[in-house]
Amino acid sequence: MEETLEELFAVIEDRKETLPEDSYTASLFTHEKGENAVLEKLGEESTELILAAKDDDHDEIAYEAADIVYHLLVLLSMKEMSLEDLETELEARR
Repeated sequence: MEETLEELFAVIEDRKETLPEDSYTASLFTHEKGENAVLEKLGEESTELILAAKDDDHDEIAYEAADIVYHLLVLLSMKEMSLEDLETELEARR
């Protein structure tokens, strides 16, 4: 899982730098709402995850959880944070 997150975060960082026109990730960095666009997506995906959990829909839970992780990584990148920042906080909570 760690390798997957590192690879995904690297892609997000690349999209932030190169801003390809056909990239959803790049569009989040250039959206007119700015950071609020990502925050809104996190809220939306959280609600969808809660509903999937309520329905005990394992496939949908995995799908929505992945959406949350993706948008969380975009937010970390927007805030000039790294996976190491997240890892340090999680390790402190052990």
